[in-house]
Amino acid sequence: MSGDNFASTLQSKMEIAKQVSEEEKLHKYKGVLYPRIICPEGHLKALDGFAAREDDVMLVAYPKCGFNWMVAVLRKIIAEATAVKTAANPPPPLIEFMGPEGLKATDQNPSPRFLGTHLHPDNIPASFYQNKTKMLVVFRNPKDTVVSYFHFSNKNPILQTAQSWETFFSNFMSGDVPWGSYFDHALGWDKKMDDPNVMVVTFEELKQDLGGSIRQISSFFGFSLTDDQVQKIQQESTFSAMSKTSTSSHGNMGNVFFRKGEVGDWKNHFSPEQSREMDDAFDKHLAGTRLGAKLGYQLYCQ
Repeated sequence: MSGDNFASTLQSKMEIAKQVSEEEKLHKYKGVLYPRIICPEGHLKALDGFAAREDDVMLVAYPKCGFNWMVAVLRKIIAEATAVKTAANPPPPLIEFMGPEGLKATDQNPSPRFLGTHLHPDNIPASFYQNKTKMLVVFRNPKDTVVSYFHFSNKNPILQTAQSWETFFSNFMSGDVPWGSYFDHALGWDKKMDDPNVMVVTFEELKQDLGGSIRQISSFFGFSLTDDQVQKIQQESTFSAMSKTSTSSHGNMGNVFFRKGEVGDWKNHFSPEQSREMDDAFDKHLAGTRLGAKLGYQLYCQ
């Protein structure tokens, strides 16, 4: 699917969503909420038989942790390292969006295939672990994540419209949002931090040193880049640069997928009580974990 076709398909799904009631927009599969229009039960069931390859490039992120930004960065890394030109503005490669026919078509694609998902690590098809597929996992501090998720939900008709910031915050804290609990995802990946086929990078690290992150990510996937190539990718992959080209890659939804990309925007939304509630939740779930330390919570969230 080309970028133009993806944008057209996305727009079509948006129009369908406008005719669907708020209650019907989400459904539960194995206890986790998903957007029904783009992740129906048939799509999720079809993933059980998906055959991953050892040389697949797999990108994983909880929603609004930097997935679309990293899609663009990884595509540039692959293009520079392999000298293989990809289609202009190809779509984000989420496996749960593909459905049986899309997965079948993906099975015919040449290596290295670029794939992605928002799924919890326990719900990713077993073949990714069995075949030792390398997975890049992107996380972001939870306070900025929930703010970005709130705005995304209100601007994306495929998802339920948040009645208020207070309601969405409460749902986020209880895990009643699409793709489930942020903390469950974080704990799941914390258990895999020693897996040599898993690399965890944070949104904040990417913002602080994008060039260094590009080098580390390239090395992780076995790609070799020159300093000039790294510099080129870095210049073309700042959040502001990606925002400027988002219309061509995501159509009318470009400004929704690429809103601010800031660290610390949570301060414009959280009440003191909400801040304490998130602090307590972080301490309960992630204090003392390796991923918790990597997120730099005290630096970015207090």
